[in-house]
Amino acid sequence: MVKGLLKRLATSGPVAIPADEARIALAALLVRVARADGVYDAVEMARIDRVLMGRFGMDARAAAILRAEAEAPDTVRFTRVLKDAVPLDDRIGLIEAMWAVVLADGTRDVGEDRMMRMVAPLLGVSDLESGLARQRMDRKGL
Repeated sequence: MVKGLLKRLATSGPVAIPADEARIALAALLVRVARADGVYDAVEMARIDRVLMGRFGMDARAAAILRAEAEAPDTVRFTRVLKDAVPLDDRIGLIEAMWAVVLADGTRDVGEDRMMRMVAPLLGVSDLESGLARQRMDRKGL
């Protein structure tokens, strides 16, 4: 599935993507964010699974399979897919999901912060909106 998405993204111009590919794009970014600090543990995997289950209405097994398939070779391409396919308000929700993953292990790392500073504008989300999303997730203590 990832290879098909990347092949479609290699074409020039806007790309309409099926819902399955939007799911893999989000899952790939969540995995990428979780790995940004060099530690990818069970707590972060469980948080990714919960995000996928909540956002896409999947069961735990389907979410775990999607997460396992979601190795993100190219952050820019995956963010472009999501930016083109998802309205701004929902993209802010995606940023919240990514912050929930970053905060899952109780610490913030410079690599995670760097990744979020890169991803937010690629999704068309301002630094201020990303910061507010982080604060909301931090208050929720997910």
